[in-house]
Amino acid sequence: MKIVKFAVAILFTAGMIGQAAAEPGGMYQRSNGDKVKVSVSGGRLYCKIVSGSQPGFEMCHGMTNAGGSVWKGANMKHPSMPGMMTFNGTVTFSGGGLTIKGCAVGESMCDSESWTRI
Repeated sequence: MKIVKFAVAILFTAGMIGQAAAEPGGMYQRSNGDKVKVSVSGGRLYCKIVSGSQPGFEMCHGMTNAGGSVWKGANMKHPSMPGMMTFNGTVTFSGGGLTIKGCAVGESMCDSESWTRI
């Protein structure tokens, strides 16, 4: 009986860890050193630079979950582009980080970055 309880406890703990790892919210670091706060509010994903090149700059605004660990939206911005420009974007969470991809002119001009969870 003790073995069964121990096995159930291990499975429950593993499930909880898996759920925590899947949560997108938290602090991430861009390759240029910027720290970005990623949060979900009202079922939508937001990414805001909190320290580094442009504190307060919101890179992704109101992205929706496209299934699993993928979020998509049309209101993505990049700090090196004019503020009026927005891009179609995709944020994909995996392991200890995420990949953020923005595209202009359909899917013909795209760029992506990988961020590390900190």
